[in-house]
Amino acid sequence: MSAHPEPVRPSTTGLPGRSAAEIRRDIVAQRQDLGRTVEALRGRVVELTDWKRQAREHRSQLMVGATVLGFAVGGLMMLRRRG
Repeated sequence: MSAHPEPVRPSTTGLPGRSAAEIRRDIVAQRQDLGRTVEALRGRVVELTDWKRQAREHRSQLMVGATVLGFAVGGLMMLRRRG
């Protein structure tokens, strides 16, 4: 007997009853699904990072924010002039 036994290799046959052709079909289907998912995500990222479209869609919120910011900066300038 050897002091170092051979390591036991895990089984790579997959689920019982699945043929190699079935496994290949599953792999192809998963790749296609992954491709569609990546394309959908890419489109969503482009949509969300389009700042011009975001500005058009949220024009009123931007105007309110700019007005509040203008009043805040103006108020700070007035306080500095007094002090």
